[in-house]
Amino acid sequence: MDRVALRGLKARGHHGVFPEEREEGQTFVVDLVLGLDTRPAAADDDLAKTVHYGIVAEEVVAVVQGEPVNLIETLAERIAHVCLRHDGVQEVEVCVHKPNAPITVPFDDVTVTITRSRV
Repeated sequence: MDRVALRGLKARGHHGVFPEEREEGQTFVVDLVLGLDTRPAAADDDLAKTVHYGIVAEEVVAVVQGEPVNLIETLAERIAHVCLRHDGVQEVEVCVHKPNAPITVPFDDVTVTITRSRV
């Protein structure tokens, strides 16, 4: 399986379990790895035979900006579902970063990574 990766998609969302997270919002960062067969697209040099990563990026940002959820696990699941709606995508790895999570000790990042497939 071939891979198409999008790294560092940024969007502001209002996800979290604390009221201030819901009210103020924060920036979330998403990394995606889409698994698909790119041979048909490469053979014909045809965008229609692969995944349009620009559209995927816009859809992912819309999910992050959309309806708030408590957990980034839930957010990752919603993002995976959107990615798998694209015909050629057989598998997706989603990593959601929450670099401004409300943690009381110094840290660099909090992430949740999931892998989902059609099978």
